Amino acid sequence: MPRVKVEYVYAGLRVRNLARSLRFYRRIGFRVYRRGRMGHGGVWVHLRFPGAEQRVELNYYPRTNRYHTPIRVGTEFDHFGFRVSNVEAWEAELRRRKLPVVARIREPHENLVYTRDPDGNWLEFFGPVPKE
Repeated sequence: MPRVKVEYVYAGLRVRNLARSLRFYRRIGFRVYRRGRMGHGGVWVHLRFPGAEQRVELNYYPRTNRYHTPIRVGTEFDHFGFRVSNVEAWEAELRRRKLPVVARIREPHENLVYTRDPDGNWLEFFGPVPKE
């Protein structure tokens, strides 16, 4: 099995109102780094604090999205994000370690695998899309 490089990159937070959350984090001093739409319909915005490498990712899932769940105080944490050099090899490693694979997303522009900890917190591992 190829050795996989793993790098901690960000923590994701579920938000009820993306515009309101963006205003809040910008007032603290965060700057928008990148933004986009997930293939399943969610919206994400990566924020970076000046001088820091790690990011905060704000995630908004509309009610019609399969990942939408009602938010209660204490449930806003969404996931940790890790960059890996080889998603397929890392997925195999997760399975070898008997860790649950709770979601697998392969799209032309993203390659992701998720596991969760014993308390249900998700960890996302993303990396290059394999060339076909």
